[in-house]
Amino acid sequence: MPGIPTIAAISTPQAAGGIGIVRISGPEALAIADIVFKTSNGLFLSRSAGYRAYHGLVWDKGMAVDEAVCLVFRAPHSYTGEDTAEISCHGGLFILQRVLKAVLNAGTVPAEAGEFTKRAFLNGKMGLADAEAVMSLISAQGEQAARAALTALEGALSKKIHECAERLIYTAAQMSAWVDYPDEDIEDLSIGNLEACFNQVKEALKELLSNFDMGRAATQGVETVIVGRPNVGKSTLMNLLTGFERSIVTEYAGTTRDVVEETVRLGELVLHLADTAGMRDTDNPVESIGVERALKKLRSAELVLAVFDGSDSLTNEDRQLLKNCKEKLTIAVINKNDLPRALDLEYINSIAADTVAISAVTGEGLDGLSKSVARLLGTDSFDPGAAMLATERQRACCERALTLIDEALTAAEGGQTMDAINVCTGAAIEALLELTGEKASEAVVNEVFSRFCVGK
Repeated sequence: MPGIPTIAAISTPQAAGGIGIVRISGPEALAIADIVFKTSNGLFLSRSAGYRAYHGLVWDKGMAVDEAVCLVFRAPHSYTGEDTAEISCHGGLFILQRVLKAVLNAGTVPAEAGEFTKRAFLNGKMGLADAEAVMSLISAQGEQAARAALTALEGALSKKIHECAERLIYTAAQMSAWVDYPDEDIEDLSIGNLEACFNQVKEALKELLSNFDMGRAATQGVETVIVGRPNVGKSTLMNLLTGFERSIVTEYAGTTRDVVEETVRLGELVLHLADTAGMRDTDNPVESIGVERALKKLRSAELVLAVFDGSDSLTNEDRQLLKNCKEKLTIAVINKNDLPRALDLEYINSIAADTVAISAVTGEGLDGLSKSVARLLGTDSFDPGAAMLATERQRACCERALTLIDEALTAAEGGQTMDAINVCTGAAIEALLELTGEKASEAVVNEVFSRFCVGK
């Protein structure tokens, strides 16, 4: 493969561990591995068959660097589809960097972010949607997220999109034949048949889109904000959810003056959680900045946990908070459930999507909050084994295809020519093939892999 450089990178986390891996991939991978890795039995890696492991020493400039094991993979039977060598050395950060330096000195170039997976895509080892699933699997923070990413990596989404594209391609071919060869005996292309095909694909795409937000919540987490007036227990709730004292808690109003952020697990869900300043009118300029930041965070959040003091009556500040929550998915968290109830819930229930009583001090009611969040986000019925759109890029491709199919249907119902209908059909096919990567531009491909970590 002339002109393609051989690349190398550390493919394990940049932290001390028992073992670290330096991966080499490209046309000269095994020849370069021979320069830096001397096997204990004197065999050359460049003469090895694939799927072999060798014990030996890593050398650089005449000096032994580490004792290691090198795995050999032959093209096309490797992750990248190229000849690949993976040196498993001791996992200290210095040793890993030293082994990588030896490999670079021998003639490789540093791999860019996601370059190993990009080469796997370019070499036909996986589709673009499958490649995106690799990053989802790496970043998975729960059982549902990991299973969903593995389902995508095994091709569930690509298969569903291919089925839709193939139906459209078959219909487009029929329309082209009908136009180009009107005298031939071609299967009937009635408007009813066209509509049946378009509607079948349309329903499949609508199902994928309808589950996008639920799937994204289950796999990527949810931007969540805790809001409320001072001293209702916001910071205590934050500390309960994080499992340690993340926010300062005192009896004085206005203690929290900035946004405190943390990622937490609540049941099977990941919440990207923000604890905010107590919302109230104040003359204190510092506290006012905190209140403004709280409002800004509220406006951008996907989920709002609005906290109220269950042992106190509803105040004007509480009512103003609820007005700010009217357009948001809001769970009213009635705190201090361990104290006598004095709060009237009628007005709260008229605005909040759900109401949950808890004691942030004792933890009572936390399970109810977990179930409420899962139910409102739809993740309680999430099927990680189903085909699912995982990224905004995939969603945009799917929406574009759906719009074009609607245009094709409108053209068919309006008595337009087969050529006009086929233009919309062809554009819908292009959108679906962009989703899988079969028709994706270089810019789209580069954008996908720019989000990867180095070494993967």
